[in-house]
Amino acid sequence: MFLHGTSQINAAGHLEIGGCDVVDLKATYGTPLYIVDEELVRQRCQQYIAAFRASGLKFQVAYASKAFCTMAMCRVADEEGMSLDVVSDGELYTALQAGFPAKRIHFHGNNKTLEEIEMAIDAEIGCFVVDNLAELQLLNAVAAEKNVRVQILLRVTPGVEAHTHEYISTGQTDSKFGFDIGNGSAFEAVKLASEQSNLELLGVHSHIGSQIFETEGFEMAVQRVAEFAKNVFQQLGVQFKVVNLGGGFGIRYVEGDTPLEVSQYVKAITDAVKAHFSGWSSELPEIWVEPGRSIVGDAGTTLYTVGTSKDIPGVRKYVAVDGGMTDNPRPALYESKYEALLANRANDPIEETVSIAGKCCESGDMLIWDLDLPKVNSGDLLAVACTGAYNYSMASNYNRIRRPAVVFVRQGESDLVVRRETLQDIVGNDVIPERINKQAVLK
Repeated sequence: MFLHGTSQINAAGHLEIGGCDVVDLKATYGTPLYIVDEELVRQRCQQYIAAFRASGLKFQVAYASKAFCTMAMCRVADEEGMSLDVVSDGELYTALQAGFPAKRIHFHGNNKTLEEIEMAIDAEIGCFVVDNLAELQLLNAVAAEKNVRVQILLRVTPGVEAHTHEYISTGQTDSKFGFDIGNGSAFEAVKLASEQSNLELLGVHSHIGSQIFETEGFEMAVQRVAEFAKNVFQQLGVQFKVVNLGGGFGIRYVEGDTPLEVSQYVKAITDAVKAHFSGWSSELPEIWVEPGRSIVGDAGTTLYTVGTSKDIPGVRKYVAVDGGMTDNPRPALYESKYEALLANRANDPIEETVSIAGKCCESGDMLIWDLDLPKVNSGDLLAVACTGAYNYSMASNYNRIRRPAVVFVRQGESDLVVRRETLQDIVGNDVIPERINKQAVLK
């Protein structure tokens, strides 16, 4: 397994992250356990900020909280000078409870409810990313009722297809998100938005997909957006102050993944902006981006305890762990690949090839196929790398399995940031209607 960030194998042959031995973390917090390398998270935030500062352009780097949203993570993002993207009232509430400055919050989503819009306006967030005409009209009406003017970006699809899984591609013409540039709907949306008395149109937002390993897609998106911006300026006299180019910057999950350095992505984007907006635009737009996975993805490790195994001669050996698709649904959703090691016996020689099964009642609950490991024993600890993004966020209670705890580790200290759910939590929202109680009494 490739060791990311502060991860290393210590003298005892144990995996160590942030100066903390994971065997000790298991004894303290139990398993499954999400472990977050706080130092690596902070380094990634700092790399984005530094790269944009070097470009000389005005900018905002907004952490995409959908990747991993807790109050502690929001606090870290704030401390590192990031803005924040939210996509629901839950993410917004988490950010506000963490004390994140509302003016640096951007609200995304293709189906914001009236309640969410009212909550965000009342909180005085910095910007709405408007996805469709219905939202545009509703947002203007609510703002008018509250006698405020809100800032917006219009989400546009530039017709660029990123080289990624079809379920995480979003910039192509056939997408549930945004106004299409190619068919003219984006132009009409700009025209309508600029006429609304309670909306201030800052510019546009474009996001082409996720887990992208090259710069060509971003450069083409900048070109398309710049051509659109020039057309809007010439025909409507509207000049975009902000161009948000989304996220999608890839990370290394397994051998063969070839992400670029943060500085390479940023330089390609900012160089393209300078090239395509210069000459006709009186001032270069402020550039916003929204990294999520590339901030927290490879900073996360999930620790499991090995339970049972099943050896089918001539076929494969299944090794089951105490988690699975409830804490990591990505293999089932996207056929995502991961690397792993025996965290308590990391230096032992490789002896067998096994497939890691989850404990859910689903044949598709498989975390890793064909993983080379030392001879695996019940009670061993398995560490799966690069689980910081979209694992905790997508975790579920299928089979009424409790969601894991989350700990931040840094400089030899571990801090609990999300408690492990209890059995009482599982039934905490359940209600038995009086009608059913009466029927039970009658029987």
